[in-house]
Amino acid sequence: MSGLVNGKWVSGDVAKEEIKNGAFHREETAFRETHIEPEAGRYQLFVSYLCPWASRTLIFRHLKGLEKFISVSIAQPVIGENGWTFDEPQDAGDKIPAIRHVHELYTASDAHYTGKVSVPVLWDRQKGRIVNNESADIIRILNHAFDALNGNQDDFYPAPLREEIDRWNEVIYHDVNNGVYKTGFAKTQESYNAAVTQLFSTLDTLETHLGSHRYIAGEYLTEADWRLFVTLVRFDSAYHGAFKCNVRRIEDYPNLSNYLRELYQWPGISDTVNLAHIRQGYYGILWLNPTGIVPAGPELDLRRAHDRDRLNSLGIIQNLR
Repeated sequence: MSGLVNGKWVSGDVAKEEIKNGAFHREETAFRETHIEPEAGRYQLFVSYLCPWASRTLIFRHLKGLEKFISVSIAQPVIGENGWTFDEPQDAGDKIPAIRHVHELYTASDAHYTGKVSVPVLWDRQKGRIVNNESADIIRILNHAFDALNGNQDDFYPAPLREEIDRWNEVIYHDVNNGVYKTGFAKTQESYNAAVTQLFSTLDTLETHLGSHRYIAGEYLTEADWRLFVTLVRFDSAYHGAFKCNVRRIEDYPNLSNYLRELYQWPGISDTVNLAHIRQGYYGILWLNPTGIVPAGPELDLRRAHDRDRLNSLGIIQNLR
């Protein structure tokens, strides 16, 4: 396996340890604290542009105006022998020396940690430990924890819409966010067929839904949209080819492709997306792509005009928790 065993790094093929009976099963995250003290400069995000789960947290850091409050360290796009690695040593506060590898954060938090080492990591620089490494938790933390500090009341998980958001999150996570991995990492034809069929069935459902709804939960932009966005924006560049998700492209779906462009063009969001890192990282998984050759395309014009203005929108809910 590739990860930590009793605090010691063991290298191996990324994600192979999560394949059972030919099918991909994602390992649960280990650090799940959700309470933080909202102090400027205390917290740090360790992420990669490659990783869709990490990208969720970069998006929420921007949407909530937290760039001045939470620092960020960006890992290399290709996962190396030592897992997620940084070009230069990263300062993580006074409690531990500067780090080069994300696994050092895990052993600093739990000297005997055994399991997968993943990004994103929300790190407490003051205490020198991981607060949370589950992206779904982290975006909820960022959605509200700093509001009193910076005055940003935009709410992407508003109480009146939570049931609808949760319903869609469940479908999107299992069939799309994780669905591309179940397709790409399948080791049997049967597992691949089941995963790719479910993936495109759900994309077809989303295409129909977005034909009459501006956003996933209706007229308001919510976390459900951003959870879907991180997979859509990687789809044609990486999953279509590297993960054999090639029944259709997102570009072949009129509603999904226009929706993708609207979200990409949301102020500041394109800065959280690095398509070069995405291609390099996914095609750099050598047990899937032994040559390591990164394709030149496809060329994507995500700044092209979209048609989503034809549908009603009420924007972002504030103060309705």
